[in-house]
Amino acid sequence: MDKIDQVCSKVFPLGYKISIHGDLVSGRANTSKEEVALIGTLNQAAIGVDLAFELAGKVLDVVKHHPRMPIIILVDTQGQKLSRRDELLGNAGYLSHLSKCFEVARDRSHRIISIIYNEAVSGGYLALGMIADQSFALSDAQIRVMALPAMSRITQIPLERLEELCKSSSIFGPGVENYVALGALEKIDDAHLASLIEVAISNQSNSDDRAKLGHERGGRNKAYTVIESIIQT
Repeated sequence: MDKIDQVCSKVFPLGYKISIHGDLVSGRANTSKEEVALIGTLNQAAIGVDLAFELAGKVLDVVKHHPRMPIIILVDTQGQKLSRRDELLGNAGYLSHLSKCFEVARDRSHRIISIIYNEAVSGGYLALGMIADQSFALSDAQIRVMALPAMSRITQIPLERLEELCKSSSIFGPGVENYVALGALEKIDDAHLASLIEVAISNQSNSDDRAKLGHERGGRNKAYTVIESIIQT
């Protein structure tokens, strides 16, 4: 059994059916509450213009034919595709289009939940994972916005200094625990993931509590207080 079937079996014990086309996975799954739509990626997909456009089409198809059906995003991506063709075609615009389609779904009362079951990196993670109302991850998932050696090359900060900063700041650090501390992920509980997803589907709140969670968990100390000060001004 491959990784996508492992996670679907764990999260949807009442049954699921998926179709795989290249690096794209889509389908339906049963929960005790209602049927949900599955949309996502596999094989540590690099998201280029073609895959981003296919994913966006799947989202709009759910919006058009299945009003208010919750959407579960199954995330396994190495990030945006780094090729001359995709860059020349405006890959960032395609990723933005994908995010906007999820926002259209949210505006039409589709609850959006993401599950990072293998890898989530950079722009692919932003468009597929963090766009959700609530995000979950398996404890062995690999998450990062940028590898530290690449961050070192871009910022000109020595790698050793970045590694030292990672010990005291979740903002610099890769990994599930750091993203939980930042408030970007719900707390990890592989054994009860199915019931957590069902609770998330039933959650009707539209508030974005990630900054508050990051503040409470000590991973992001300024964002919440700055947001609150602006709101109260």
